[in-house]
Amino acid sequence: MTEKPTLFIDADACPVMREALALARKYKVPVVLVANGTQNLQKHLRRGDADVEVFTVQTGADSADFAIVEQLKRTDIVLTQDTGLAAMVLGRGARAISPRGRVHSLLTIDMDLELRHVEKKIRRSGGRTGGPRAFLEDDREHFCCMFERVIKEQLEAASDDGSVHAE
Repeated sequence: MTEKPTLFIDADACPVMREALALARKYKVPVVLVANGTQNLQKHLRRGDADVEVFTVQTGADSADFAIVEQLKRTDIVLTQDTGLAAMVLGRGARAISPRGRVHSLLTIDMDLELRHVEKKIRRSGGRTGGPRAFLEDDREHFCCMFERVIKEQLEAASDDGSVHAE
């Protein structure tokens, strides 16, 4: 049997923290909340939450990203809004999902990075790009559906008999 997946949450401004933690608890998937010291991640913990760890990083560009990537195993899942982090996660053989439920793929990550680069160039030259659309309840529901699917797939891949057990 291979090692059980861990969920790493890029916890700076994650709009689906409650849902992600609930599903991880349901499937007994350990969680690591990663953010800089300005975040109060303790508010997401429950009494007796042995499988939820808070990992605080130095304030700085990409500190949380590199802290996550250093710890990844192939069975792990990373919840992030950051396309660059998603690319590094995929490069390590792990899974990446966005708060809107987009499961990142090796087939599309290069195009996602290129789009991010082009938009950044436009903004640097004084241009404007449309920001992300408002986060809706439909986005939350889509995330829950896709995230549960990813958890089941990763648990199945990590088990000998392919069974998945929820509480």
